[in-house]
Amino acid sequence: MSIQITARHIVKKFEGGKVTVIPDLSLVIKNGEFFTLLGPSGCGKTTFLRMIAGFNSLEGGEILFDDKVINDIPAQSRNIGMVFQNYAIFPHLTVRENVEFGLKLRKISAQEMKQRTDEILKMVKIDQFAARLPDRLSGGQQQRVALARAIVISPSVLLMDEPLSNLDAKLRIEMRSTIRELQKRVGITTVYVTHDQEEALAISDRIAVMNKGEIQQVGRPIDIYLRPANTFVATFIGFSNLFAGKIRLRDGKKLVELNDECTLEVPALSDEVQDGQEVVASMRPDEFTYAEKGLRAKVLSSTFLGQTMSNKVKFENVTALDIEDENEITEAIKYVSRSYQPGDAVCLVPMADKMNVFTADGGESLIKDVTRYAE
Repeated sequence: MSIQITARHIVKKFEGGKVTVIPDLSLVIKNGEFFTLLGPSGCGKTTFLRMIAGFNSLEGGEILFDDKVINDIPAQSRNIGMVFQNYAIFPHLTVRENVEFGLKLRKISAQEMKQRTDEILKMVKIDQFAARLPDRLSGGQQQRVALARAIVISPSVLLMDEPLSNLDAKLRIEMRSTIRELQKRVGITTVYVTHDQEEALAISDRIAVMNKGEIQQVGRPIDIYLRPANTFVATFIGFSNLFAGKIRLRDGKKLVELNDECTLEVPALSDEVQDGQEVVASMRPDEFTYAEKGLRAKVLSSTFLGQTMSNKVKFENVTALDIEDENEITEAIKYVSRSYQPGDAVCLVPMADKMNVFTADGGESLIKDVTRYAE
């Protein structure tokens, strides 16, 4: 039976308390949801996962499974299933024996053990390899064994730490679909750690974006992508072009001025914005149109990417932020009217309905109804 996981003011320190990795983390992971911890290396996501598992101690706060505080419950008594990056399956045991291992520790009867093992082997589509040793399996097949072994014990929580990072691109796509389908079928509360944004967007019910031990935003994948809570999320999830701008309030309209040639009405702006307020405007590479006047730029390079054409450009009459002298503009191939060459001049206008606007320090969204913690 799956459970809800609640973290309240979690603190984690290393090196005898000298280094604080997680300063104050609070979070609720719903019963039966697929919840992903996403962030760059060193942001604290694996540390938090290991705290849920019982592998890392807490220097502050508490973790609850439903209404029960588990801080002092040892890892082996928490009824969790764990899937690691390196598979961690036993090389001297067959596929069946690997999957049965946890059931034997729980002293399950031989009949029930066979029934449960047969069911999970079929579910993850490795029943035909039951008698094989792991060295005769591909990486994807070994990961299926690890997944089967974690689920067959009927854990309350499934924890997954970068489980697909050792697989090639095609296998990662195949396995993430398998994991998602299996999780929905068994309905188990799952906490998944990854630094791969595309993987997180494809597989999650909700995502927590982390940086430096702190949660930057929690929400559905589509909401985090379209309406990030700050510039860190905007630039970490996919790519965003950032520009300095100012708020202009004119005749009841809320406008964002990027330069003398480009002022756009942005009705989604919060009612709290002030005239003349300095802001950061954010646009995805595909959120521009070509125009006669607006943001002038020089093309640095063009790259054909199959479904899209990507143009690296340098803007000339607007203040671009947080980039290394270049921005990215993409367009779907079916809409490409011409191919641009290095040195070509272009003029671009952002799509106002897609634009995200943040405070000048980039720390907070100024778009209505954007929240850091969405249920």
